[in-house]
Amino acid sequence: MSELGDTITLDGRTVYVGSCSWTDKTLTKESDWYPRRSMSAEERLRFYAEQFPLVEVDSTYYAPPSERNAALWIERTPAHFTFNVKAYALLTNHPTKPDSLYRDVRDRLPAEQADKRNVYREQLPEELVEEVWQRFRDALMPLHSAGKLGAVLFQFPQWFVIGRKNKDYIVQCAERLSDYRIAVEFRHKTWLEERNREETLSFLEKHQLPYVCVDMPQGFDSSLPPVAATTSSDLAVVRFHGRDPAQWTKKNVSAAERFRYDYSQQELSEWVPRIRELASSARETHVLMNNCYRNFAVKSAQQLATLLDE
Repeated sequence: MSELGDTITLDGRTVYVGSCSWTDKTLTKESDWYPRRSMSAEERLRFYAEQFPLVEVDSTYYAPPSERNAALWIERTPAHFTFNVKAYALLTNHPTKPDSLYRDVRDRLPAEQADKRNVYREQLPEELVEEVWQRFRDALMPLHSAGKLGAVLFQFPQWFVIGRKNKDYIVQCAERLSDYRIAVEFRHKTWLEERNREETLSFLEKHQLPYVCVDMPQGFDSSLPPVAATTSSDLAVVRFHGRDPAQWTKKNVSAAERFRYDYSQQELSEWVPRIRELASSARETHVLMNNCYRNFAVKSAQQLATLLDE
């Protein structure tokens, strides 16, 4: 049996299990998972890293990372610890609040963009987008150099449907971050519909880009089936988003509320053979719980790690 905070070895391959946040307010303020609610940011990360070998940084979706934060994350975690980083919203074609941009980039926005509630990558001058890419890449280099950057998650929006233009952009993302591993998560059903499934998975495999397998509510245009597929010999990724369709479609709620779902042990058990299958085809497998409401994600991660290790 693995020790607390260790990776799991399955047939000589390594499996990392963790959650998609260690700082969510409902976890730090409304649950007793951390020993004290008054813990500092440093204390919380050090404690989390004693429990799990992997975490996903979701704050980098809302605002780009900084080299200073990367240095602090390195300092506060053990040598074996791994961070997956969510790509900044602008780079995944999501609406992006101008206030989240680097200040000097924001100051150079065209007048017709500066006062908008959201900006989009395709509407911005090419030189500003290039500046964002360069700084995003530079901010992650300390993690990469320390051996602590697992993958950069590109979670594309619901309107990012299957097509040549979007495939080309995925390849462009990988080329722009060629020093790093990127993983691809879709949020539109066209990518994995029966008629397109082989095309999508073959495309990702051709470019050795990990397909992010998902457990999520079904029945929506944004729903992807719970297919376990390895498209990179180096890395497989699974993310759990909960299964509550009512929460999934709520408007004007926090991310914690949207992903509020407490997995049963039976539901987690369904993924054990699938994860074992993924692990047999990839050097590493990353399993992440995104049901980040109170202690739901960390509890699910601990339960699933135990099931995999049995």
